[in-house]
Amino acid sequence: MRSSLICFVAGGAAVAAALLMAFVPRAAAQNTDGRQAASVLKTQAGPAPRTADGKPDLSGVWRPQPNFTSDISKGLAPGETIEPLPWAAKLAADHMSKDDPEANCLPSGVPRVAPYPWKIIQTSTVIVFLFEGNIHSYRQIFMDRTEHNKDANPTWYGDSIGRWDGDTLVVDTTGFNARTWFDFAGRPHTEQLHTIEHYRRLDMETLEDRVTVIDPGAYAKPFTLLARMPPMHEDLMEYICTENNKDVPHIVGKDSVDRTANPVR
Repeated sequence: MRSSLICFVAGGAAVAAALLMAFVPRAAAQNTDGRQAASVLKTQAGPAPRTADGKPDLSGVWRPQPNFTSDISKGLAPGETIEPLPWAAKLAADHMSKDDPEANCLPSGVPRVAPYPWKIIQTSTVIVFLFEGNIHSYRQIFMDRTEHNKDANPTWYGDSIGRWDGDTLVVDTTGFNARTWFDFAGRPHTEQLHTIEHYRRLDMETLEDRVTVIDPGAYAKPFTLLARMPPMHEDLMEYICTENNKDVPHIVGKDSVDRTANPVR
């Protein structure tokens, strides 16, 4: 991991102030995994770049939105609510964090994103999402198909087809298995899950993801999540989750969720 050193020096006030001014901007820019935050390296935000064929260029490495990992109820678009069916609400409440597939190095699924950077590689026929976390998972968004593969077996990331609606990339995905959780709170889904994602690059420094979640097997109505993500301005690192995953045996209860004060819904 990249890291920076913060020094505390005893001495004259002028020297201490100078040192503080030199080190604070870099230290304050650290994110949770020790990397420099995008705000340190970025230039002034300008208009979204475009590819040679005139489409918005979504390519690059992006920082995931925490609410799409920890608790999707905190990432709801304005006016949206999550209404699980009784069995889904009970299962979410019963799920313990040690059993979270993502914590056990399995793919995070959709709309969840592992708490690590991810990269978009964009071409005219396929768009690929590369994930640093877990086991270097990936998604393929097929831009040259208009129908889903009806014979495909259910998978972790489903079958995704994409199209451009003006400057918005619309990704329609079905064919999921039911093995992922939506978040650390343990929200489940069924193989009826259908997601519709809308990606927009608002400017040079902002990628917006608005995703509608449809699963009549687990939720009484669809709900929509909204995230805005900054770029990382650096490439993905090699991270092998299974190499040294020692946390799981020590996890007790539910991660980041107080079930007494805030029952999972």
